[in-house]
Amino acid sequence: MVNDWKRQLDALHAGLVRRDDPAAWVTEADAVDASLRYPHIALRGPVFGVAVRDPAAGPEWRLLKRVLDGMPQQARDSLNSYLWFKAKDDTEDPGARRELLAAVSVLEREPVDELEVLGVRYRVARGEEFARSGDDGLEPPRPTDVEPVGASWSVRRDVPSPDEGFVLDAGREDGLIAGAMKLALRDFAYTGSRFPAKVRAESVRATRTHPHVVLLPVGFSVAERNEHGWRPRGTLMPTPHDARRMLYDAMTEIWPLVHEFSEDEKAAYAKAAKRFRAAGRADEARVGDTLYRICRIERMVRLGPDGPEPPRPSDHDEYGPMKMHPTMDADGTIHYS
Repeated sequence: MVNDWKRQLDALHAGLVRRDDPAAWVTEADAVDASLRYPHIALRGPVFGVAVRDPAAGPEWRLLKRVLDGMPQQARDSLNSYLWFKAKDDTEDPGARRELLAAVSVLEREPVDELEVLGVRYRVARGEEFARSGDDGLEPPRPTDVEPVGASWSVRRDVPSPDEGFVLDAGREDGLIAGAMKLALRDFAYTGSRFPAKVRAESVRATRTHPHVVLLPVGFSVAERNEHGWRPRGTLMPTPHDARRMLYDAMTEIWPLVHEFSEDEKAAYAKAAKRFRAAGRADEARVGDTLYRICRIERMVRLGPDGPEPPRPSDHDEYGPMKMHPTMDADGTIHYS
């Protein structure tokens, strides 16, 4: 196994040298520095999305829906909606619509993780979300992480997720450090008494059934540190600035309303938000004893011979399948009653 890792790392290094790309070298140096400053992995837990294998688009599995959901059923629901709207808007063929709606009907009744519809395979894909950590906590954005052009604090951007259409290719050249990370994660499994025995056993089994690792596009989010440690306080955003904007909006608009802040609390958060915004590319904001940090979030998906790993039996759902949309006939008529 060690020799196999060395051969793969040597191949990654040779590819980096062959490209002779100064920007790639700077990014790689940045990654090396980050791996030294933040050498540990802080696991957040499983996340779920939807992958698709469409022969018309090629032999690879691709992501159809973002791998962000905290429960498998949320991903099944997103597939339910995708197929329903595909039946509504993307075909005039009653036969094709009938097959799409039959799949929707299955998803309304059963917690299925894979369907084949019109020759296209859909699968709920399981990932793991994690961040790097060091002596000062979770890793913030790196200098080489891409920022949006013309970043604004006032105009909301409708940014497509980099997950959508992402090819799940275990052989992708992600760079030397990322390649080393993929190799290290191949044998990653849950350990420790905080995980039930069944969860640990399924985690070990996944290293054999789905041994290859794909790193998904990096995202950014907000974490809060108080006397109890770090905890997430927002969803995954595509750039550091989008995460900063999310934190600013939360401090000035969302949290005061949701948590019913007192006037003193509103003033303290508004003052901290003003300082945070004025700093431009700050990655931390402090209110009293609470620190908020923009964090760099990484995710992985396991691949086996037949594609991405589906949910495990021990993955938890808080609710089950349900009817999400009105009944539709094969001719496209929708019944709202």
